[in-house]
Amino acid sequence: MKQTITFPGLGLKFQISKVAFTIFGLPVYKYAICIVIAIVIALVLMKFRKNTYGIKYEDVLKCAIFTIVFGTIGARLFYVIFNMGYYIHHIGEIFNLKSGGLAIYGGIIAGLATIAVYCKKSKIDVLDMLDFISPYVILGQAIGRWGNFFNGEVFGTPTNLFLRMGLETADGFKEVHPLFLYESILCLAIFIFLLVFQSRRRYKGQIFLYYMGSYAIVRFVLESIRAESETLMVGNQRVSQLVSAFIIITVFAYFYYRGRYIDKPKDTKEEVKK
Repeated sequence: MKQTITFPGLGLKFQISKVAFTIFGLPVYKYAICIVIAIVIALVLMKFRKNTYGIKYEDVLKCAIFTIVFGTIGARLFYVIFNMGYYIHHIGEIFNLKSGGLAIYGGIIAGLATIAVYCKKSKIDVLDMLDFISPYVILGQAIGRWGNFFNGEVFGTPTNLFLRMGLETADGFKEVHPLFLYESILCLAIFIFLLVFQSRRRYKGQIFLYYMGSYAIVRFVLESIRAESETLMVGNQRVSQLVSAFIIITVFAYFYYRGRYIDKPKDTKEEVKK
C-alpha cells in the first residue's frame, strides 16, 4: 500500500511504500534498510579514522555489534514502556518492528551501558571510545531518520512554511512540519561540528558531552512542535523533552563546574615587594 507525501513549497510529490522488496515472500522494509545503511556508513567512516585516541578499529567493530543489538532492544523497550496502555492489550505487537516504534533515547541509554561494559572488560578508556564514536553516532541518526519518511511518521503540527509536508494522518490530510527532515539536517550539522572538533578536544569526554548536549537541545526544541499523536507522553508531559531537559541541565552544569573549578587559570602573579 502506497502513501502520497508532498512538499508543496518545493513542488515535490512522492508515492511512498514501506516495503522495498520481498525475499521468498517476506517483506524487506525501507525503514530497516535506512538503519542498515546508517550503520554501514558510520562503520566505514570510522575505519578511515581508526586509532584516534588509540582506539583500534577491531574494538570498534566488536563493540558496535553488541551496542547495535542491545541498543535496539533498549530503544524498543523505552517505546513500549511509554506506550504500555496499548501494548498491555496487544502483547504480540511488542515484537513487531516493521512499522518503527524505536525511541532514540532508549537506544542511547542501553547503548551507553553496553559500551561501558565492553570497555571495562576490554580495558579501554570508555571516554576515549565515546569521544571517538560520537560523531558517527549522530551521523547514523541523521541517515536513519529517513526511515521515518518512508513510514510516514515523525511529523509536527500544521504549518504553512515552504518546507511543509503534506500527508494523510489519523485526522485526515494535513500539511505539517517535517520533523524527520529538520532533525536529519540538524544532526548532519552536529556531525560536521563534532568531526572538526574531534582533533581539538581538551579533555576526555568533551566530544561526547558536546554530542549529548547539542542533540538534547535539538530534540527539546523539535518536540515542542511535534504532533501529540507522534510523541511519547507521561501525563501531559512529553517524555523526550523531559529527558532532553535533564541532559541539557547536566551537561551545562558540568561545563560550568569545569570552567569554574578545573580549567580556571591559576593566578601566577607574584607579590611585588616594595
